Amino acid sequence: MMNLVYLGIAVVLSLLGSMVLWMRHRKPRSMEAHMQQFARELDALAPDPDWNRRRRRRSQRAAPRRERRPG
Repeated sequence: MMNLVYLGIAVVLSLLGSMVLWMRHRKPRSMEAHMQQFARELDALAPDPDWNRRRRRRSQRAAPRRERRPG
C-alpha cells in the first residue's frame, strides 16, 4: 500500500511539472501577440542598413593599388 502512495506522489509531481512546462511554452492566442510576431518576422526579413556600407569598404580595401613609377 505504501508503494502506491509513493507512485501516486511521483505521478502527481510529474503531471504538475508537465502542466507548468506546457503553460510556459504554449503559443499566445491574442491579437497583439500575432501582431508582435508579424513585426518580428518583418524585422528579420528587412535588409541590414549597414550591409551595403560594409561591402563597399571591403571592396575598396581589396582593390589592388597602382604603384607610381619613378620619374
